[in-house]
Amino acid sequence: MKTMISVCGSDGDDTSLSQHALETAEQVGQQIAKHGAVLTCGGRGGVMKAACKGAKDAGGTTVGILPDCKEEGNEFVDIPITTCLGNIRNCLVVNAADVVIAIGGRWGTLNEISFAMSLKKPLVLVAGTGGCVDEIVSGKIMQNIESTYAVAHSAQEAVEKAFSLIKK
Repeated sequence: MKTMISVCGSDGDDTSLSQHALETAEQVGQQIAKHGAVLTCGGRGGVMKAACKGAKDAGGTTVGILPDCKEEGNEFVDIPITTCLGNIRNCLVVNAADVVIAIGGRWGTLNEISFAMSLKKPLVLVAGTGGCVDEIVSGKIMQNIESTYAVAHSAQEAVEKAFSLIKK
């Protein structure tokens, strides 16, 4: 059975979503595919689209767990799963994965991070990508929690840490 890695992050309408975060997401997608894993995400724009594009460019398979209809999915999603659950689908995005990688993000990403921690899913936060990820890494929010996540500073390091967390 193939390893499933969920990539969480800002949708395309996030005005603070940086080019660096998008490039990192695309590189994460490439690395996931090169390692033979399946990329799972929320299937829409922004970080999700960039990660799916990277995975497709490297010959990988992508799954988009969509809030409502297939038409919401980005063009790099191979397998669209429509849920009609809106943002409640965030739990499915996390639960489907063997490990979660978070890049940037706002409330939806923070929600997915929370699900990962609650479900004790291995979690990698990519520092320097902005949003709630950097808020957590810097200790601005959730500062007194037990360190239940790994921090990476590049796409390659994020995927390497993801695979090492699965093996533990």
